[in-house]
Amino acid sequence: MSSSTSTSRVGRLGKPGTNPEQGRSGAVAPPPSRQPRSSSWQRRIPLLPALIFVIVMTQLPFLGTIVISFMNWNAYYPDERGFAGFSNFARVFTDVNARSAVFVTIVITVATVLVSLLLGLAIALLLDRKFRGQGIVRTMMIAPFLVVPVAAALLWKHALYNPEYGLFNGLLTLVLGEDAPQPDWVGTMPLPALVAALVWQWTPFMMLILLAGLQSRPLDVVEAARIDGASEFRIFTSMTLPHLRQYIELSTLLGTIYVVQNFDHVFTITAGATGTANLPYFIYQTFYTAQDYGRASAAGVVTVVGTLVIAMFALRTAFAIFKEEGR
Repeated sequence: MSSSTSTSRVGRLGKPGTNPEQGRSGAVAPPPSRQPRSSSWQRRIPLLPALIFVIVMTQLPFLGTIVISFMNWNAYYPDERGFAGFSNFARVFTDVNARSAVFVTIVITVATVLVSLLLGLAIALLLDRKFRGQGIVRTMMIAPFLVVPVAAALLWKHALYNPEYGLFNGLLTLVLGEDAPQPDWVGTMPLPALVAALVWQWTPFMMLILLAGLQSRPLDVVEAARIDGASEFRIFTSMTLPHLRQYIELSTLLGTIYVVQNFDHVFTITAGATGTANLPYFIYQTFYTAQDYGRASAAGVVTVVGTLVIAMFALRTAFAIFKEEGR
């Protein structure tokens, strides 16, 4: 009984001393190839200079800013330099000018992102259709986003808003005659003037993301809905908008990250006057005008932390889109 059992086991497993993974043909499966660690390091070594450059240019200045934010460092009082703890952060949150800068930043960001998102969605819906010259129109619509921010701000300040030779007042004169009003757009409505210039530059960015979302729709489902008698409005509200939800979230979060950090338009168009100083301009004033390096660094750290929080949501939304597209 025992001999037959052992014989059958030998027949199933092969001869003693052979690999159990050996097949009937007698060939042994090759072991998985393992590359040595030295080869993996050799592949990473060419990337090391770029990594060192990024660390030196981005992380070291930020670490220096964090250190200075805990110091009492004002160039007007060099003898009082020392460790200040969290007093600089407390001053940032209790300062009237800092609270005003936070409020202005929120107003500019919300207005710019909301208007740009709506205009970008409308333009994306128009460009999603087939028509002659579609490529040329798309290129022209992207052009404002490619303009350097300082150049765009100068364009709006002098070529459009100037009360003497600006295009807006020239159009008013052309339409209403010589007695047409010639308003000072920046002086009388500084915040709307900033928002309009920012909307002009950021609408193409929103349009690009939303147009990519529109072109990823399942067109067969849309055509089936049209055949079933669904109206264009019903298709838009029940199919297009749910599909664009993540793209709208991504464009909103990315637009918020960039507009919160905007400094060029505020500095160029209004110079922070008449209640238009946002957080970046407040940091600039605190650093260069008040020479208070500690408080300016604390305000910069607060701005960076808030931006990182928004960036985390943006990355999460982007990864969710990529995961859904990869299915």
